[in-house]
Amino acid sequence: MYKRIEEPAVLFISILKWVFLATVIGVIIGFGTTAFLKTLKWGIVFTSNYSLYYFSLPAALFLSAAMVKYLPHDHDIESHGTGKVIEAVHKRAGKLKAAVLPVDLVATVITIVAGGSAGQEGPCAQIGAGLSSIFAGLFRFDDSDRRKLVICGISAGFAAAFGTPIAGAIYGVEVLFVGSILYDVLLPSFIAGIISYQVSSALGIHYSYHNIGFVHVFSNAFFLKVVLAGIFFGISSLILIEILEFGKGLSKRITVWLPLRSAVGGFVIVAFAFLFTSRYLGLGLESIEFYLKGGKAAWYDFGLKSIFTSITLNFGGNGGIITPIFFVGSSAGSLFAQLMREDITTFAAIGMVSLVAGASNTPIAASILAMEIFGPKLAPYAAISCVISFLMTGHRSVYTSQVLAFTKSLSIEVETGKDLENTKGEFSARGNWVTTAALNIARKMRLRRYKKK
Repeated sequence: MYKRIEEPAVLFISILKWVFLATVIGVIIGFGTTAFLKTLKWGIVFTSNYSLYYFSLPAALFLSAAMVKYLPHDHDIESHGTGKVIEAVHKRAGKLKAAVLPVDLVATVITIVAGGSAGQEGPCAQIGAGLSSIFAGLFRFDDSDRRKLVICGISAGFAAAFGTPIAGAIYGVEVLFVGSILYDVLLPSFIAGIISYQVSSALGIHYSYHNIGFVHVFSNAFFLKVVLAGIFFGISSLILIEILEFGKGLSKRITVWLPLRSAVGGFVIVAFAFLFTSRYLGLGLESIEFYLKGGKAAWYDFGLKSIFTSITLNFGGNGGIITPIFFVGSSAGSLFAQLMREDITTFAAIGMVSLVAGASNTPIAASILAMEIFGPKLAPYAAISCVISFLMTGHRSVYTSQVLAFTKSLSIEVETGKDLENTKGEFSARGNWVTTAALNIARKMRLRRYKKK
């Protein structure tokens, strides 16, 4: 009898506790992200008055790298933005150094306003996690509660960055693991995300939504095109991840003084901007809007944006990765629509969220993101493409600190429970005859490549 009364009573108190704490965190993060977003917007408006503002990029990357090297910073962490927070949650129960937060935020503003290809959501997630960690330290919460508060902070930061409270809440609990969601943090994450979004909106942050009223009559042909789109976007995610990894390896091989190396990266970006176009610089919001309104992307747009982003983040720049992913995804979607002779707006929107699903291993958050930004009519098609893109990307991610919780295919033996950077996968012949045939073809192609070498 006592147990029947005791359990609901404990759960009721726990719910009240986390409703209160999540609300407080949401308010704090709402104010923090608003201050950052307004500062960033002011900086972008200021520099946009100068047509060749990106000439300052080498100096900006030099300064950003110098700040990271000589001011308080997590020198053992090579990740940026959200990736840094994920690593802190997994390895240090969410503990983040308070002095690191302003250094990273200033470095991010310097990077983006000078034309560096980076995103705004990473700093917002850092603000959320950093302020939550400080809050937990002030009130002496234990490691378990601090970890939950920091996860709530990630959700609140993402929600305030893009004006998507539900997707933000899911993103915070889905991005930590590949194939697993932390249900114990779901309620406070929802509350923190909603409150943070409401606060930032009330303080004057405006968000861009595109309610797509297009309703395609369901047919086998269109369904097949959506499936093919998911595969295409999964491959695009792989290309983005590989370009980022190549840039990381290249940066490590250049062993000169870090600020000097960053300045060289800045000069390379400026040269590329002159050689191609300056559209790949900065946040790229105008280009994303262009694709979502039916603009035609060139076949190389998503590749060049990936290169600009890789150089920026691997050569001293600071910032997030999701906004560049929006650019890559929407341009890839525009290209796919042109190839299939379909509506560009529809597939640019599907591509935008599918790249998020594939590159960051967050298919559920990406599917909800499609509903919040583009409306419910696109959601079923976007969800199919998101899941396929997620599976096609394999055991890779733009966040190498994510922990692998499950294997995406029975034919790939992967050790779970480790972060993706230290995860190795091996192919096996488990599965049906189709799987076996595909593996044999892949092995023959690999042998031919080795023989040529």
